Amino acid sequence: MSALSTLPFLKPVHLKSPRSSPGGQRRHTLPASEFRCLSPEDAVSVFEIEREAFISVSGDCPLHLDEIRHFLNLCPELSLGWFEEGRLVAFIIGSLWDQDRLSQPRGTVVHIHVLAVHRTFRQQGKGSILMWRYLQYLRCLPFARRALLMCEDFLVPFYQKCGFEALGPCEVTVGELAFVEMQHPVRGHAFMRRNSGC
Repeated sequence: MSALSTLPFLKPVHLKSPRSSPGGQRRHTLPASEFRCLSPEDAVSVFEIEREAFISVSGDCPLHLDEIRHFLNLCPELSLGWFEEGRLVAFIIGSLWDQDRLSQPRGTVVHIHVLAVHRTFRQQGKGSILMWRYLQYLRCLPFARRALLMCEDFLVPFYQKCGFEALGPCEVTVGELAFVEMQHPVRGHAFMRRNSGC
């Protein structure tokens, strides 16, 4: 059994009962809803959701298809996808960083690169639920200490509701877009980890 399959926050969660035929047999075996780490095979679905979510707002994607494949090959355990009946509806992609602010790969700080929700599933609270599950999952990883992200000003209240605090302006800019750097402690929750099954 893999280490990831023993983590409680990645086990399939069934949000509705499976459909049955009149004879009582299941018509399909896909879970109604599940959370799992993404794999390189998910890269195209991830990119399609991301492209639609970001190009209309900023004119560019945080990650391009080759970068998504790179992260899903390098550190799939730092991604999380929400699937409904086998279809990806929302995802988060992260990687590790080794200093207090965004810098070099490797280390104990998880940099969240992107969170996106498929357009037909927005305004349903899925982004908040997925982020909560992702942070709970990070608490089960022994090397993770903090989560960092950068976002535009209008997203700061969303991430604050998820428990992030603003660190101030980010040095990274994209064209005329400026960002706020935000953090969330992953350690310091010993009681929660002790009682979460991690």
